[in-house]
Amino acid sequence: MYYNKIIIYYKYLYMEMDNISKTQYIWENRYTQNGTSGAGSYGVLCEYKAEFINKFITDNNCTTVIEFGSGDGNQMSYFNVPLYTGVDISEYIINKCKQKYSHLENKNFVTYDEYYKMSSNFDLALSLDVIYHLVDDFIYEKYMNDLFNSTNKFVIIYSTNCKNEKYNGSHVYHRKFTEYIDINFKNAKLIYHEPNKHSSLSTAEFYVYDLNN
Repeated sequence: MYYNKIIIYYKYLYMEMDNISKTQYIWENRYTQNGTSGAGSYGVLCEYKAEFINKFITDNNCTTVIEFGSGDGNQMSYFNVPLYTGVDISEYIINKCKQKYSHLENKNFVTYDEYYKMSSNFDLALSLDVIYHLVDDFIYEKYMNDLFNSTNKFVIIYSTNCKNEKYNGSHVYHRKFTEYIDINFKNAKLIYHEPNKHSSLSTAEFYVYDLNN
């Protein structure tokens, strides 16, 4: 563990890092210090998201699901899906999930490098509690492209949908992502929006897009 943290530290200090590398460093550092994916991936909110997503999977006969920003995998453990693939910017947590969930043959975890070598097209793409952590515009746009290009059927986003007038340097930056989708993904139609049933715990809400309309 100590060795991994030293390697990451020196990469951060001495390499010419692009925006993706900096973001990766932040999450690598969090996970190597035994951090989790956050409160939203545990407890009441975790169960709420799983209930919504599992019902959607059943109702729409989704057999393959990909999640961008799968984190420590705890949220995944609540999903009922024939084949799941989790992608995350942290190679450390992906490798940890590969080991932890190796006994589940239908649950796969891949790095972005591994994902880009895949040719699969998924029934459903998930983004859960990720968008408002994408504080850099370049990373945000890249993430949205990956999300919507991974499927020709459905996308489910669980996030805030408001706009920060000015970035204050924190790890949270709220965006009006529905406007971005309307402009950049003309084939995506918002078919359902659900306000959070636990709004006292989170201001994120569900947005479901149909790409096969």
